[in-house]
Amino acid sequence: MVNLGKVELTKKGQSINLTKSQQGIGEILVNLNWNQQPAKASKGFLASLFGTSSNSGIDLDLGCLFELTDGSIGCVQALGNAFGSLQTAPFIALDGDDRTGTNSAGENLRINGNKVLDIKRVLVYTFIYEGIANWSEADGIVTINYGAGPSIEVRLDEHRNGKNMCAIAMIENVNNETFKVERLVEYFTGHSDMDKAYNWGLSWRAGRK
Repeated sequence: MVNLGKVELTKKGQSINLTKSQQGIGEILVNLNWNQQPAKASKGFLASLFGTSSNSGIDLDLGCLFELTDGSIGCVQALGNAFGSLQTAPFIALDGDDRTGTNSAGENLRINGNKVLDIKRVLVYTFIYEGIANWSEADGIVTINYGAGPSIEVRLDEHRNGKNMCAIAMIENVNNETFKVERLVEYFTGHSDMDKAYNWGLSWRAGRK
């Protein structure tokens, strides 16, 4: 659905090609934002007895898997301090890590769209690093902006609570000229399961920030 310069990818598999100008595609900015509204603490007897509370915040992390045209594969994410690089391979960089969701700018992943000859595909994902895997409470939204075309919006509104990983969108090379953005919004129990689902081939181990 197109509305005032914004394209909303609302259905699984829906896609759009990025518009290429005479100057190229330019920087592709992938922004993740979510609402940080912790649930009210339980006031029941058992909650007070055991010191439990449901008001801990949710920490969503933005990241991606990448595959370059030379066959290189990897990931860019805050977990493991794999922040990437915009001007050198993998031509993808993560700005930082919003641990609370209260930063109005959210988290930003930048892709060097002028390196279309070098980038085969990018799987944009988010995962809940801390807090209960409650996606309906997080109310996440990803917006993709670039120079020549409208904003592309993907809402994480197909909730699968209990699974802490969400594959949001696939950004895929089209004839070495531009990229196609496809909505996924598929949920997984972790990095390894998501990797297998999209045939990436990375080896995973536990990491920390």
